[in-house]
Amino acid sequence: MRELILLRHAHAEPTDTGQADIDRPLSAHGLAEAEAAGRWLLEQRLVPDRVLCSPARRARETLEAVLELTGYVEQRLEERIYDATAGTLAALADDHRDVERLLLVGHNPAMEQLLALMHSGQSGDYRGMPTAAIAVLAMPMTAAIEPGVARLTAFWWP
Repeated sequence: MRELILLRHAHAEPTDTGQADIDRPLSAHGLAEAEAAGRWLLEQRLVPDRVLCSPARRARETLEAVLELTGYVEQRLEERIYDATAGTLAALADDHRDVERLLLVGHNPAMEQLLALMHSGQSGDYRGMPTAAIAVLAMPMTAAIEPGVARLTAFWWP
């Protein structure tokens, strides 16, 4: 089996006047959420083999806080995660089928839609993914990312 871990970025500061959305930093609350997410992943022994992260500052800061606790692993900034659809995230995950435990760090609504699509087969059946929430999906090692292919093995939020 292989695992796909979805991590929504932690709580970010509101956009300042003239500031681009992609440049929004984590709030103090968000940093605490990200650290809690890292502790949970470590406690569950869910350290990823590879990470694909949105280039948004809040996603990068979430990942940094997580990896400070879990230990550093192979990581790549992936431009397509920012403003992605569930289909884009599915294609990205499918491109890394060789990885036993892949972590995607990104944004809603695509994260929660991908979770619902892979678990129930319907992207409209999502119920939400709070900031810094983690979903762990298990699927056969060689399975393509497609509707209903995965089993949700864990869901956590701070």
